[in-house]
Amino acid sequence: MTVKVEFFFDLSSPWTRLAFHNIQPIIEDSGAEIIWRPFLVGGVFNAVNQDVYAARANPDNRKFVHSFRVLKDWAALAGVPMNFPSEHHPVKSVHAMRLCCALEDDQAALRKFATAAFEAYYGDQRNLDDPEVLIAIANDIGMDGAALAAKTREQPIKDRLRANTEEAVHRGAYGSPSIFVPYGDGERMYFGNDQLPLVNRAIKLKSE
Repeated sequence: MTVKVEFFFDLSSPWTRLAFHNIQPIIEDSGAEIIWRPFLVGGVFNAVNQDVYAARANPDNRKFVHSFRVLKDWAALAGVPMNFPSEHHPVKSVHAMRLCCALEDDQAALRKFATAAFEAYYGDQRNLDDPEVLIAIANDIGMDGAALAAKTREQPIKDRLRANTEEAVHRGAYGSPSIFVPYGDGERMYFGNDQLPLVNRAIKLKSE
């Protein structure tokens, strides 16, 4: 039986950028299937995790200061560029995540765009809140950026992003990435990059 892993993600999250990179070898080695699920992490925060805003407002917050240092260590370990934070942080991601939703039914295309967008934001410090930047990223990887941007203004795509976000919250998400793996007769949710070993373990248990 192929284990299906759902990866709810928002491009604005640096930990998601790492987990997006680091989960792929796990999926390939295990024979599992991954389903990329775009959502809006700001919507999740507004619903169930508003404390994150207060923490961001305090530049001396020890947890945040430490997490930025550890973020760079994880990036170095993974060999992933992490030119972060930029002047655009924290970036509004609604345009970017709507574009991802426009690609969700074509998982290979979604993965390709997300890879390029992560590199643009965390490598080149480009502004993912700028629709013209998103169009350029899509064009650079052989997609029709203008057509995708037009889709982001359509109500079904807006509704899909909202529905994905509400679904993630209903299933227990409180941030990005939220990774759901079948477990026993139900599922387990794992959060962030550092819980990927637990994701790997859950996949193996379900595969046995």
